[in-house]
Amino acid sequence: MLPITKTQVETNSHSNGTDCEEIMTALDECHARGFIHKALGNCNDIKRDVNKCLAAERFERAKRNRESARESRKRIEKIWADEKAFEQGFSSASSNVGAEEKK
Repeated sequence: MLPITKTQVETNSHSNGTDCEEIMTALDECHARGFIHKALGNCNDIKRDVNKCLAAERFERAKRNRESARESRKRIEKIWADEKAFEQGFSSASSNVGAEEKK
């Protein structure tokens, strides 16, 4: 069996760059060829590709989480602003009631 080259791994990976399963499978196959094959550094390029792919996935996941957190924060701040406006409206209405009773 011939070793899998970096070009073959890149060709087999999906175009969106976020599916690392195929690259990880190629790394597992490379490691399965034996200790000497792995120890001589024949799997290093594939391992670098796995690391790049996982880093890209992590970056995308962090980006989605940040956006989600920003949306949640905006929603919560709107609720807080609505509550504050309601409380201010309620307190000014109650102060007007007290002023009317004094007349």
